Amino acid sequence: MADEDIPDINENDAADHNTGPSLGAAIITGSDDGALMDVSIEIVAVLGTAELKISQILQLGRGAVVELERLVGEPVELRAERQLVARGEVVVTDDKLAVQITEVVKNRI
Repeated sequence: MADEDIPDINENDAADHNTGPSLGAAIITGSDDGALMDVSIEIVAVLGTAELKISQILQLGRGAVVELERLVGEPVELRAERQLVARGEVVVTDDKLAVQITEVVKNRI
């Protein structure tokens, strides 16, 4: 893709909205055929994290409880390619767990 194919984004406008130029905006605005719109990426919902020593991991077995650093009621994180993209609440839909998005995180690229 040539530089002229990428739309110009006014940096002053980005500063006013506390967001930087986004890759998504460049793809959607600059792509006539939407070729990238069919590319799949893995989305991960992070319920919480824990730091364990290898010796502790080796002792884990059925019924073991691993305490997470996140508190009850805190939103879970949605990550795309390890990049935080949204936060939300865990919900149940049709007997499956899902995340209802409550906040979209605008990242600087």
